[in-house]
Parts: sequence; structure tokens; C-alpha cells
Amino acid sequence: MEQFIAFASNHMLLSAAWLAIFTLIIFTTIKIKMSPVKQISTQELTFFVNREDGVVVDIRSEKDFKSGHILDAKHLTVEKANNNDFASLEKYKDKPIIVVCAAGMTAVKVANQLYKAGFTKSSLLKGGMNSWISGGLPVTK
Repeated sequence: MEQFIAFASNHMLLSAAWLAIFTLIIFTTIKIKMSPVKQISTQELTFFVNREDGVVVDIRSEKDFKSGHILDAKHLTVEKANNNDFASLEKYKDKPIIVVCAAGMTAVKVANQLYKAGFTKSSLLKGGMNSWISGGLPVTK
């Protein structure tokens, strides 16, 4: 313990940076756990689609979508999502909606916008299409 205190007092900047990073990790973890929009795995996505008629919404670029996407996925541009233009998804409002992007980062914002627009069963694929492809799961063109 004495060595830790000596290190912290001799390296204030490093100690402050470590404390800030630790605090951000804790804050982000709590925020994810408390969010109404859940991050789901590829297995859970398959379950929602097969058992609960879930709808996959791919928000990647048109080029990426055409090069390969999850079977029966609906394409929604980020521009439409930013303008809250979810008219193409209205008929799926009572079904689970799973938002997919390339790596799972962009989908957070869109899934939250969907939730605020009344799509209460919205979630996102953790890791995005990268996790789907790395899991060896099928894509269609």
C-alpha cells in the first residue's frame, strides 16, 4: 500500500489519468445497464428473428448493405434516422427491432431514437456486422 501511495504522489498526472479512465468505464457500464435499449448477441438476434418475428434494421451505407447484409434486413439510412423518418418501419412498431451497423457504435444513437419514437422493443447488435460475420453467420446480397 505504501508503494501505491508513493507512486501516486510521484506520478500525479498518470494517477489522475488512470482515475479518469476508471471513472469513465464505471459510468459507461452503468449507463449501458440502465438504458432501455439493450445490446444483444448474435444468438439473441437469431432468437428474436426466428421466435418473435424480429426485424433487423441495417443502418450502414447503401454500398455496404448491398455488399452483404443479414437475411431480410431492412435498410435505413442514418440521414433518415437523424430526421426521425421511421415511416418505413411503422408496421413493425410492436415487434422487436434490432439495429445493426458496422461495429455497434453508430447503432446506439439510432436505437435510442427508435425507442423515443415509440419502438419500445428496440435493441442493437453488440459488435455490429463485424460480430455477425466473425461468427460465421450467413449474409445475403
